[in-house]
Amino acid sequence: MHTIDFDTRLMLAGGHWKTCAGGQTLELVNPSDETPLAHIARGGAADVDAAVAAAQAALAGDWGALAAAERGRVLMRISAAVTAQAETLARLEALDVGKPLSQARADARALARYLEFYAGAADKVHGQTIPFVHGTTALTIREPHGVTGHIVPWNYPMQIIGRSVGAALAMGNACVLKPAEEACLTALAFARIAQDAGLPAGALNVVPGLGEEAGAALAAHPGVQHLSFTGSVGVGRLIQAAAAKHVVPVTLELGGKSPQIVFDDADLDAAIQGAMISKYRNSGQTCVCSNRIFVQDGVYDAFVEKLVAATAALNVGDGMQDGITIGPLVNEKAAADVDKLVQASIAQGATVALGGGRHELGGCYYQPTVLTGVNSQMAVFRNEIFGPVAPVVRFSTEEEVIAMANDTEFGLASYFYTRDIGRVWRVAEALDYGIVGINEGIISNEMAPFGGVKESGSGREGSKYGIDDYVEVKYMLMGGL
Repeated sequence: MHTIDFDTRLMLAGGHWKTCAGGQTLELVNPSDETPLAHIARGGAADVDAAVAAAQAALAGDWGALAAAERGRVLMRISAAVTAQAETLARLEALDVGKPLSQARADARALARYLEFYAGAADKVHGQTIPFVHGTTALTIREPHGVTGHIVPWNYPMQIIGRSVGAALAMGNACVLKPAEEACLTALAFARIAQDAGLPAGALNVVPGLGEEAGAALAAHPGVQHLSFTGSVGVGRLIQAAAAKHVVPVTLELGGKSPQIVFDDADLDAAIQGAMISKYRNSGQTCVCSNRIFVQDGVYDAFVEKLVAATAALNVGDGMQDGITIGPLVNEKAAADVDKLVQASIAQGATVALGGGRHELGGCYYQPTVLTGVNSQMAVFRNEIFGPVAPVVRFSTEEEVIAMANDTEFGLASYFYTRDIGRVWRVAEALDYGIVGINEGIISNEMAPFGGVKESGSGREGSKYGIDDYVEVKYMLMGGL
């Protein structure tokens, strides 16, 4: 049993840590060894009511009274505190999610960077004057929505809290955060850090619990003026439907089926490096990881050989141990679901170049896998793979691969490798995705807009575009002056 130096069974509302109304808890399990890790509050509708009320009180009180520049200074203090406690946060996330500690450390740094970025932007979001009829003045101002709800997933809780909660606070909203029931230790720890760094009571409230209970109550709450959700398409539809009852705007970052395209003229070593980073980060449990790797005829064999060699060199094990590059999946069901996709695709004719089954470590672990001979009818082509499985598809022409890459209901991230500048522009414009990585395997940072098209969601987080999701534009026409 690992020691955690705060009471994980509590929720936060109005600056007070307390048990949830029902007094029930949920057990967190360490996916590395499937042993009990902690217990968290099982919040429900009454707890969401209390959190929303606390957020409303904060807007009417100390938090709402702060000038934009002062909000920025508060966020800067929180960013510095996150940096000071980054190792603690990283270890909590590695335990909670199962990811390698080196990757969890990068997530803690990303949280601090998002907060720093939004801190600097807090007093730089302005309205404008509009030329109008003589004798009148027309202008716009930008105001916070009010109470914003944030439902974050288990795979990247720190980064997504930074992207969404950071932006909402910078713009003067008060937040109610519902972390994922599978992994929420860093969300609870972050709230304590923010509180200690001087965030006024009620500006951030945290209600752990099940999605169908606390999450559903938050999505349907009439006191919430904006919702942010990161997760599956199915749940995203439910969130959007619940918000629609009160015509509440939503920011949705849903599933992905990211293509990575390797053209004949690509730098193969760079393409391999990009594939390894994109595909196997967090054991393939990311919405932007390469889920279909398309390789042109002329370099197909060479690429597969290099990919198999690089994948075979990955070290599988407990993410808290030195040198581990692939940790467990989030739970045993996740490993079983990945294996179903792999076995179905093998039955459909895919060839196992490496791996192809559950790992000898058992439990939540899955073998890093490379499948070749994949086509558009196979399970690993059609479905989002949340695991360390790389399906490789051969193609001949640019037109053919663009059609295959776009043959999905998803449209979040895409990647391609080429040294032909004309092809760079043609393919980037032709890919039906919100994000395009060109000769790069990492595309997420605080200065760039993150979000997709089609069933991958709506709205953007990160950058100045992400700020726009957390403000309302008010138009004022003044006459008789």
